[in-house]
Amino acid sequence: MERTYEQLSPFELKDKLISLAHKHGDTSLWAMLNAGRGNPNWIAATPREAFFTLGHFALEETRSVWQDKDLAGMPKQAGMAARLEAYLAKHHDAPGVDFLKASLDYGVTRLGFGPDAWIHELVDGIVGDNYPVPDRMLVHLEQVVHAYLIQEMCANVSPPGKFHLFAVEGGTAAMCYIFDSLMANHLLTVGDKIALMVPTFTPYLEIPHLSRYQFQVIRINASEMDEQGIPTWQYPNSEIDKLTDPSIKALFVVNPSNPPSVAINTEAKEHLIDVIKKHHPKLMIITDDVYGTFVNHFRSFMADLPFNTLGVYSFSKYFGSTGWRLGVIAIHEHNIFDQLLQELPRESVETLTERYGTIALHPEHLRFIDRIVADSRQVALNHTAGLSTPQQVQMGLFALFALLDQENRYKKLTQRICHQRQKLLYAGFGLELRTDAYDAAYYSQIDLLVWAKMKYGDEFGEYLQQNYEPTDILFRLAEESSIVLLNGGGFGGPEWSIRTSLANLDDEAYRRIGETVEKTFAEYVNAWKENSIPNSL
Repeated sequence: MERTYEQLSPFELKDKLISLAHKHGDTSLWAMLNAGRGNPNWIAATPREAFFTLGHFALEETRSVWQDKDLAGMPKQAGMAARLEAYLAKHHDAPGVDFLKASLDYGVTRLGFGPDAWIHELVDGIVGDNYPVPDRMLVHLEQVVHAYLIQEMCANVSPPGKFHLFAVEGGTAAMCYIFDSLMANHLLTVGDKIALMVPTFTPYLEIPHLSRYQFQVIRINASEMDEQGIPTWQYPNSEIDKLTDPSIKALFVVNPSNPPSVAINTEAKEHLIDVIKKHHPKLMIITDDVYGTFVNHFRSFMADLPFNTLGVYSFSKYFGSTGWRLGVIAIHEHNIFDQLLQELPRESVETLTERYGTIALHPEHLRFIDRIVADSRQVALNHTAGLSTPQQVQMGLFALFALLDQENRYKKLTQRICHQRQKLLYAGFGLELRTDAYDAAYYSQIDLLVWAKMKYGDEFGEYLQQNYEPTDILFRLAEESSIVLLNGGGFGGPEWSIRTSLANLDDEAYRRIGETVEKTFAEYVNAWKENSIPNSL
């Protein structure tokens, strides 16, 4: 049966494992330890409190304009800053008021916003009574999120110039929009060669093989091992050197990786930057940095290779907001994507002029990020493009929450939660946890084959491979212990590795998971020993 499920995406396999886990003992949701999904079990409460308090003020504003039973008007900008100041003084004990005051002040004093215009954007946005204008992102909130990305994705050191942002419905939408626009604008074509740094988030492995893309995929493997033969999840120079191939059009990166959740270290990054600058200056890089906030001093390729890089960031993991669907696409004002558009052959330019001719007088000069916006609505519906304005307001409040947290209290807390759970998991396994400054500890990926050989010897490792499928232990854990983990092989990692989310269960569950995996392996060891005893005549 297990072999039948080898071909499934880990996230589809998860559903089968969950169904088996529910059949064991107590079938309530909380009796099952589902460490297969990355949704955290914490939320950032303060920026949500500010959102709802601001919402109450916004409704008062609408009713002051026009009130007829259930009907209200559209908020007016003039004098709004003074009215909000009075409202917050009157409701000084409302949830999130202090943070809301600090956020409004940050926009005025740090970013130079006009008070009425800044507050009106938030109030009108939270009411949601207008289309998003501009469609890429609301003007003030784009600057707020830009400041957040510089702080969190660029370690507070901004490259020269600025990034243009497109607010989108989470990282999932960003991926869909990017793949489609790369194809629509002839920057990638069917059958092109792309590179993936693996292990990686499963859709990056699956999308390139869809019939509409059929890309040739070159894998850049995180195959480095430490002196004990344990994966470090870093990229040796020999793997990075694959990028010297000029026929590779684009590189897709998840950094920190998924599932190891380890950031690319300085040595590997510097070598990669050197390879691109010397051998492949026109390489397009698409980097997904959702776990960057869980690594101190993290620097995205957005910071180090801004000209080549399109950045994707989702607010979902750090702020516990997967249900909000909040993400952003970032492209530097000077970038390879726009340059490549200018270098397209005449027939492609003519085709694209026709495609975008209804939304621009000079479509040949339309920036790539604006083409992504248009493509997200099939071009014809460009006038209604953009992330809903209430979502943008909540996104901005999340960003402001981090910008105002100068002592990184929230960051330290979320990082401590993940690392504590990682320690408990490894303690349950009986493994020594290697100290690694690049480890986000949002997930854990443990290669069970390496672990088994270290603990029981190479002969047992060979027995394991010859007699069991890599997913066998996942089915045993689900059916016998109601524990749901994912197969690392489905993420482009070692076949015998398992992925454990460290974000979504109570702390002590991770010790239990480790102990249960080790106990299950003891059953394999007993079977191996029994089969190894010579038959007596």
